[in-house]
Amino acid sequence: MKDTSQELQKKEAETPAGIERTRDEKYYLPAVDIIEKSDSIVVVADVPGCDEKAVDITLEKNVLTINGLVSEGRIEGMRLALNEYGVGNYQRQFTLSDEIDREGIQAKVKNGVLTVILPKSSTAKTRKIAVVSE
Repeated sequence: MKDTSQELQKKEAETPAGIERTRDEKYYLPAVDIIEKSDSIVVVADVPGCDEKAVDITLEKNVLTINGLVSEGRIEGMRLALNEYGVGNYQRQFTLSDEIDREGIQAKVKNGVLTVILPKSSTAKTRKIAVVSE
């Protein structure tokens, strides 16, 4: 039987060169699926512990940045006996091509799953060319 325990663990995000974090917190890379449709590209990211108030998405130049802030929900009156799940914030960046309509980007989060819809610009969409006979 194949050992998949390493595959299921969260990957810690590396701090980009030239960037210094001001807080000593862990940042994880959220696992994503990227789906291309005829009119858009959809990014689905796992951000457990985040709701719409805890997710921040920015677009600067051609870089889309997803930040998710997770609070460490300790249960009052109880002591942690074992901690196998790393609690930390999420950060992931994507470089967008010119085929994305930046004004139409939408995002929603439900049950710890973030969906970002990146609509294609009209010039990037596939269109059918009619062929006529002479």
